[in-house]
Amino acid sequence: MKFENTGFEELKADLNRLDEVMLDHGLVREEQWDYERVTYDRKFELKEGIYYLRVFGYAVEGDVGAHNATIQLMTPVLGKHYYPHGVEYGEDEFFPMPLVNQCEKLLAELKAIIEKF
Repeated sequence: MKFENTGFEELKADLNRLDEVMLDHGLVREEQWDYERVTYDRKFELKEGIYYLRVFGYAVEGDVGAHNATIQLMTPVLGKHYYPHGVEYGEDEFFPMPLVNQCEKLLAELKAIIEKF
């Protein structure tokens, strides 16, 4: 499920500051990066299954591996995890409304913070 019209596609941020803000809101980058791209994940374990809110980005300047990059954010997505195949984002998936609402609120908070720097 894509979170369209969040304004994330218009945001650019310093990687190190972005790492801090995302982590403060439960989204971790861990090993999900290469020298040009990053992925921040927040895991939700519900009775309906395991879901991941993902925020993707790519370096428009600098190098992610050197911790010196400006990141262009992309459209956030919500996916459901299926063992052992991975995460599915399709429109055919069921996403509980309380989870969707929680993710929308979280994304709005993140956008407000990121816009300031």
